Amino acid sequence: MRQVQSRRNLRYLLSMVKILRCDWCGEYPLYVSYHDAEWGVPVKDTRVLFEHLMLEGMQAGLSWYTVLKKRQHMRDRFYDFDPESLVNLGPAALDDWLQDPGLIRHRGKLEALIGNAAAFLELERQQSFAAWLWSFVEFRPVQNQYRRLTDLPAQDERSAAMSRSLKKAGFRFVGPTICYAFMQSVGMVNDHLVSCHRYGPCREMLDGWTF
Repeated sequence: MRQVQSRRNLRYLLSMVKILRCDWCGEYPLYVSYHDAEWGVPVKDTRVLFEHLMLEGMQAGLSWYTVLKKRQHMRDRFYDFDPESLVNLGPAALDDWLQDPGLIRHRGKLEALIGNAAAFLELERQQSFAAWLWSFVEFRPVQNQYRRLTDLPAQDERSAAMSRSLKKAGFRFVGPTICYAFMQSVGMVNDHLVSCHRYGPCREMLDGWTF
């Protein structure tokens, strides 16, 4: 009986402990899951980097929550964001996407997705897309130490440089603010607040880091 009561007391105490997270994620399960498992974790995989960059472009003018809700459907419809598959699509695919309520039905963004796939493949013929992107942070995740959400910048000189280079390479929907959000999401910068329970684990990923 005492053991049962002890377990109940432990469960009660655990329920009272609030896990500290970055303010932006709130308590929405979808946001919390993304924040805890993905945001700020360094990504090296080329296809995943391309997907994240395209998703950030899709977000322009919308909430990230909207993108997360539609992300799996976008993966299904966009061939898992495989540039080789996307680059060969024509007007029929675009018209079909524009009729799909599960997608972000913005003609400019959808046209940019196909065009960006072509730009990606051209860059890949010259060098590694992943290495090229990581060169903007000198191949090592930047560790910031922000204490308040209002301290986080919307962009910085690195994201501005990335944006200019991407545009020069033929990419669209890659402004400096979009690029900074991309850098946050793929761990090029660790922008978890220092009070967040994910700040330490993301910082520790530097141990033994190589690119």
